[in-house]
Amino acid sequence: MNMGKKIRHKAETAEGAAKKAVGRATGNAHLEAEGSKEQAKGNAKQMGDKVKDAGKKIKNALKH
Repeated sequence: MNMGKKIRHKAETAEGAAKKAVGRATGNAHLEAEGSKEQAKGNAKQMGDKVKDAGKKIKNALKH
């Protein structure tokens, strides 16, 4: 997995968490919900990265 993509996915998760926290602190339910959505999306992408990495490791282990 490309390191740049991993960093972007991590940043997306962090940005979502920040929006969620600001929304919660200010009582802005829309911003909080948007942050939760972005955080979940970033988490899902990170999980996909981990699955791809695990698949590559298994593939490489079977080659040797």
